[in-house]
Parts: sequence; structure tokens; C-alpha cells
Amino acid sequence: MMRGDQAAFARLGEAVREALSERGFSTPTAPQRLAIPPLAAGEHTLVIAPTGSGKTETAMLPVFDDLSEDPPEGFGALYVTPLRALNRDMRDRLEWWGEYLDLEVDVRHGDTTQYRRGKQAEDPPDVLVTTPETLQAMLTGERLREGLESVSHVVVDEVHELAASKRGAQLSVGLERLRELSGGFQRIGLSATVGDPSEVANFLTGGRPCEVREIDVGSDVSVTVREPEITDEDEALSGQLMTEPDTASHVRYIRDLVAEKESTLIFVNTRQTAEALGSRFRELDLPIGVHHGSLSKEARIDVEDRFKEGEIDALLCTSSMELGIDVGRIDHVIQYKSPRQVARLLQRIGRAGHRSDEVSEGTIVTTRPDDTLEALAIARRARAGEVEPAAIHEGSLDVVANQVPGLVQSRGSTPLETAYEIVTRAYPYRELSEEGFREICSELHRNQVVWFDEGEDRLETTGGTWQYVYGNLSMIPDEETYEVHDIAGGSQIGTLDERFVVNFAAPGEVFIQRGEMWRISEINDDEGKVKVSPIEDPAGEVPSWIGQEIPVPAPVAGEVGELRGVCDAQLRAGAEGGSVARDLAGRYPADEYTLGEAIDELSRQVEANHPMPTDDRLVLEREGRTIVLNAHLGHMANEALGRTLSALLGQRTGSSIGLETDPYRIELEVPGGVSTTDVLDVLRETDPDHVRTIVELGLKRSDALAFRLAQVSASFGALKRWEGSGRLSNDRLLAALEDTPMYDEALREIFHEDLDVEHASRVLEGIQSGDLEVATVGGRTAVGTGGMSAGTELLSPENADASVIETVRERIRDDRMILLCTHCHDWKVRTKVRRIQEQPTCPECGSTRIAALNPWADEVVKAVRAAEKDDEQREMTERAFRSASLVQSHGKRAVIAMAARGVGPHNAARIINKLRESEDDFYRDILAQEREYARTQSFWD
Repeated sequence: MMRGDQAAFARLGEAVREALSERGFSTPTAPQRLAIPPLAAGEHTLVIAPTGSGKTETAMLPVFDDLSEDPPEGFGALYVTPLRALNRDMRDRLEWWGEYLDLEVDVRHGDTTQYRRGKQAEDPPDVLVTTPETLQAMLTGERLREGLESVSHVVVDEVHELAASKRGAQLSVGLERLRELSGGFQRIGLSATVGDPSEVANFLTGGRPCEVREIDVGSDVSVTVREPEITDEDEALSGQLMTEPDTASHVRYIRDLVAEKESTLIFVNTRQTAEALGSRFRELDLPIGVHHGSLSKEARIDVEDRFKEGEIDALLCTSSMELGIDVGRIDHVIQYKSPRQVARLLQRIGRAGHRSDEVSEGTIVTTRPDDTLEALAIARRARAGEVEPAAIHEGSLDVVANQVPGLVQSRGSTPLETAYEIVTRAYPYRELSEEGFREICSELHRNQVVWFDEGEDRLETTGGTWQYVYGNLSMIPDEETYEVHDIAGGSQIGTLDERFVVNFAAPGEVFIQRGEMWRISEINDDEGKVKVSPIEDPAGEVPSWIGQEIPVPAPVAGEVGELRGVCDAQLRAGAEGGSVARDLAGRYPADEYTLGEAIDELSRQVEANHPMPTDDRLVLEREGRTIVLNAHLGHMANEALGRTLSALLGQRTGSSIGLETDPYRIELEVPGGVSTTDVLDVLRETDPDHVRTIVELGLKRSDALAFRLAQVSASFGALKRWEGSGRLSNDRLLAALEDTPMYDEALREIFHEDLDVEHASRVLEGIQSGDLEVATVGGRTAVGTGGMSAGTELLSPENADASVIETVRERIRDDRMILLCTHCHDWKVRTKVRRIQEQPTCPECGSTRIAALNPWADEVVKAVRAAEKDDEQREMTERAFRSASLVQSHGKRAVIAMAARGVGPHNAARIINKLRESEDDFYRDILAQEREYARTQSFWD
């Protein structure tokens, strides 16, 4: 009689069972026990289990079994994976099974050679591992389409990752196009833990019946939250690392955790943090590698292999390691700072362990009270299985625009009704109206991507269809990047965003990549390359990469508010901070020191007799021009409510309102005359049903919408991909494309990914009904000042000169200047205005006589340093000395004035010495001088 835990293998044929014995699989894993029975029965199945728990074999054993008993004529199974990096692992793991069972397993992606692709078209492998984008290309190839007719199984790996992206929406339509070729096929999804398994299953199958087999991950995860205590060693370490003692304590604590284990993954939330932390470990000569998506493929593979071989003890990584890249067994996972989301924590911590019935262990290293309370809430929710839903892109129109040309290219002349029926079988498009579909086809027709004959309701190819299809296989937006090459070896190290190169990079500048310091030797804009050489310097700039912020969901932010409320009640009842910490330690996975550090901020709030912001109390505070609304709503709702407040306050004042948000605060920079009463009035009087309209009106003037619109328009063929928004002013772009499907889609995407207007509306309803309290405070509070900067965006009412002034201010702050000591002549630095101290001082001689010169003024520097001067050099030197005198008297204010266009020392002195009431007037005078210079420039040139 067969044991119960082996019954799953009994569903498989003799050849596969023999292979299992040969491979050493004597007992099924938990996912295999649960999922092999429905898979072997041919049912659509979603398997939810942690990475490393045998999901791949769970899916593929029944597939191999079926294909070995009935070999296909063309492709038998497709294994679709979102990352090409996974293909290397999949190939290693699947080829063995294929060889044993006499089935061919092959890989196809963007880097596959033309020769190999031709072989696959002529003689398709039984199993093909590929990406969503390569499947798009395969659906249009004539020979490949013939091979795809025999597909009987499609496995979609990391389906949760795809379900929440436009790549997934594209794949969902692609699978329906594949169904047109092959008829029905079994769909198998492999997923990490998600909050809405049935929705992900519907996404996978197009709403068809699906078995969901889920492993309870939370019960097998052990998470500890720790804020490191600063020790005497950290004080010494901070000097060595050129950093603050608290940061040194984080480095030291992580170092010690890594030393205790054999192999550790250290997850961080951004690539910048990975590089900054990596450079600190490198300073200590620790065997810790850096791994993220902006490193070159060769650099990533090298560090993966070294980690697997045990040459390095830990990998410092971003979400690049969340998915199933094989780096061997992981003992422990460290998460540096809050992971922001429950799903992300489970996926990251879940990479540890995975021997039979082994618990995955991890530590969240926190840095400040917000961080600690957030990590505690996430850790508790993870254990309880309270995971966020996958945010499926419902009805993204640019994906439809992307799919229609491919569909027509592969099918030829196609009735509109047929195309509509195929697209709307995909789950994200089940509610797309025929009228909306027609509008998309009409737009494609106007852009000459397809021919839409409205009289006969038919879609045809045009001369541009083929070019469009192969130029738009991916829904990943194009971001301009520069390749970084080591000038010595010529090898590529990684990539840099264009924004970083434009704003920071210049020959001689130093930055960090791969945890190492590099000095820029040359920038080639035509080839998009930055050539660098390695240096030893602990003070490099960390590159900036686009799209890094992980939003904190409303339920997590709400639980942080609940925690603050619980502590508030105990502290006001007379409990000591230590007592409150001990009470929390019984319910949350943290020690008393960590909890005590977080509670200290709350104690100061109570001692000052300030109301505590909680999940059901908002606190409004003000100091100077800064008004803060403490609101535990999460990133997206705070962003929506903040935009509503800034737009309405901006209308009242005719000035720009600075907006900065985090999950717990909305910070407004307001002009004089705006009071907390004005903010209260907006909260109490604004119709909750109007929030979306108000936010949408504000977006119509924003760079954010113009940026999205440029990307979406490329998918419709309305803009060439190389044009982007830079070739067309944002105002013209927004005006030209309003009332088009592209505009609708750009708005939909922003609301989907960045703004929760429904939650913001409910908050206004709660305030107005009295269910939510709004308390006010004069001055700033302990909790209110505890936030972290998340970037300021100015939202400008029409005709408001304040927005122009802010533009001038920001432009000058980003301008570069040469600072030259006119006393010793030795010290010279080229830097951005924003980085200059309030009173520049020479680090060589201590003098404050520092000339501020335009960045191209190298001749002036030579003139000042020249021993003997001609008349022209004497004149230059005098100008430099006048500049230095101004800087000595007025500090950074003088530097700002002289950074303006056409403003020399004489005009700068006139601007500085003018009496005025506000800083805005200072920049208004600078702007007036710049306009005067522009008007008269022809006389000077």
C-alpha cells in the first residue's frame, strides 16, 4: 500500500517515476502533494508557494509525463518566465528531465542567435522556455505559428508579478491569440503568496475554471525586527566609513548577522541603497556582493556564481533576487529597512531555508520609528496571511493598441468583431466596450499602424504594421540609459539613467556602482556610453535610477496608526515607555530596545500634550510656511488627498503649493497668509465626489502626465519611440492628445499606480460625518517631523507667477558653478549650487574669499593663478575678486545670484542689496535681470 505523501507521484507515468528515483526525489514536496493531482488530470491550476519549494518541478512533472506518453509534432509546452535571467536556471533544471525522458528542452529570448531561432522554427523543441515578449514575436512568424498549433500546456512562472503589470496584460491577450492557433491548452500558473488567489487564477485562465493550490507561507516564516543599538565600536567605525554613527551601527549589525550564517541575502528597497550600503561593506573588505537590475548581465552572473560557490558570504540585492534565480541554498534573509508590503516580505524571507518542514528565517533591520512600526505591522500581517491583492491592470488601452497590429500581422485581414472577441476573452479586457475598441482601432488607423475599414468593419495591415510589431514587442517603457564601461578592460559594468548622466556626470566625477568607486573618464552621448576607471574613494555619488519607490498600502499604514493609538492610550494613562515596550514585545517580533526607540518619539508627543495621529485621528500642524497633515492612509491615498489640498489651496491663493507625501504625512509648503484654518475648510467643505475631478484637473498641467502620455503614445504609434516627450513641449503634447484614447490611458495608469482617489474620498466623508477626528497643533510635533523626504512636486494653478519663480529657483539650484579660493589659489571645485554651503570656505587655507564663477570660466581661473598677467587677465582677476568679496559678505545668496544667466558681480550686488519682504521677491528680481539680459544679449555677444 502506497504512503499518502507519495500518492501524488503515483499519478505520474512509469518513465517519470523512474526519473524521480534517479534524481533522488523519494518524497513529494508540499506543493507537489497538493498540486500534482489536478495537474495530472489536465486541469488549469494555480500553484502558490514560496520560491525554492519545488514549484518548477511541481508544474513540469505532469507536463513531461504527458509529453513523453504522447510526443508533440511541434512545440508541446511553453514555459513563460518574466525574467531572462531565470532562463539560465530553468534550462539547467529542466534539461536533465528532458534528456532522461528523451524530450528536447530549449530556450528562446531576445539574445537567442538567429541560427538557433531558425532551428527552432524548423524543428520545434518539445518544451520551450521563453519570455512574454519573445512569445509576441513567435505569434507572428509563419513557421513558428505552425509549431505553436500543437501546444498543449503553458506554464506561466511568477504569475503574480505579471498580473500586476502591463507585461501581464499583454501576455493575457497573447495567450488568447495562442488559443486561436492551438485550441484549448492547459494553463499552469506558479505564484508567490498573493492576497487574491482567485483573481490571479482568473487572470491566468481568462476567467475559466481553475484549481488553486496554496501553501500557507506565513506559518513557515520567522521574522525578527531590530533597530541596532549604537555601540562604542560604531563611533570608531563611523570615522572609517565617513558616515554617521547610526549608519555605522546598521553596517556593523548586518556584518555580524552575515558572519553568523553561511549564506545570506540582504534585500534593500532601491538600487541607490544597494550601492551606498555595498560601498560601505567594500570599505570594510567584507565578502558581500551587489546585485541589481542596472548591473550588466555579466556582472550579475559573476556575482551569482561566486555566491553559489561560497566565495562571497552574502548578496546585497533589490527585487532582482525576489524571483527564482538559483543562487544555491540561503540560510538567512536580511531586509534593510521596512519592506513596505507584506507580499514583498513573504517573497523575500521565503527565499531562506526550504529543507523539509524548515522555517524561513529573516531579520528586518530598521532605522527610525516610522520604519520600525511599519516593519512590525508587516511582520504581524505576514504571519496572519494578510497579503495585499495583486493590482491587475484592468483595461489598459495601450496594451490593446499594442496587440491589434500583432493580431492583424499574424492573421491577415481580420473582421473587427473577431479581433474584439479575441481581446475581450483576456481577463483584463472582459469589460472593454466595442465602442472603446473601435476608438483604439481608429487611432491606429490615423497613425498608419493598421488599416481600419470602418465601412466593412475589417482590419488590414499597412506598410508600417510589420515595423511597428517588431519595434514594440515589449510593454516595458523605454528609458534612456547609458552603458558604463571599464576603460581598462572594456567590459560593461552596468547602466546609468540619462537623468543621472545629465544632472551629475562629468569627466572627473566619482560615483558608486557594483559597490565600487568609479571615476568618469569620458561620456559619449552619441553611443550612449560612459567610460570609467576604478578608484579608491569612500565619498562617491550614488546613481539615481527611475521608478524605485515602493508604495506602502493603506492597511499597513492604518495598522501603524493603530499601534500609535494603543501606545498613546497607555502613555497617557501613566505607563512608562519601557512598560509599553514590554507589552508590545509580547505581541510583535521585536526586542525592548527596538520598541523603546520607536516609543520614545510617541512619548515626546504625549509629554508635549500634542494629540497623537492614529488610524482614526488626523493631526494638522504648522510651522512657518510648512503645514503638515498627519494621516495614516498609505502612499497612494495621501498623494491623492495631498493633490486635492494643494490644488484647492493653490486656486485660493494664486500661488504654487509645494507637496511632499509619505505613507503617514502630507506636507504642504504654502505662501504667507494660508493658515491651518484654510486647510480645515478644504477638508470640511470639499465634496468627496469631486476628488477625482480635482486631481485630474491638476494632472492636466503636470510633467507626470506628459511623461506617461509620451510613453503611451508610442504604443499607439502616435510618437516615434526615439522622440519621447523631449521633442515636443509638455503643454503642446497634452493639448494635442487630449480627448484621445492615449490621454485616457495615461490618466488611468497614473490613477492605478500612484493615486487612490476612492480612499481619499472616503477620508473626506469620514471627516465631514465626524467619524474621523481632525486635531490641530500650533508648531511642529515629534511624530509630524519624523517623516522622510519623498521628493517635492509643485502643482501650479494657471497664470500663477509663483510656479515660474519656483522653476527659476530649482533650475539655479541644479546649475553648476566653479568655486575658487582667491586667497591661496589652490582650491577649486566644480559643483551644483544646491551642494554649496551657506558660507563657502576654502578647505586648504580656511579663507572665505571664494569666487563663484560660471562652469566654463576656466580662463578666469588661469588668470587668477597667473604670476604675470596681461590686461585681459587683470580684468578677469578683478571680476573674480569682486565675486569673492560678494560671497564673503553674503554667502550662498551671492552664489545663487551669480549663477543666474547674465548676472555678474555688479548686478548680483544690486539684487542682493535690495530690500524685500520674501525670498520669492529675490528670485523675481533675478528673473527680471535674466529677462533683461536675454533682451539685450545681442548687443553683448
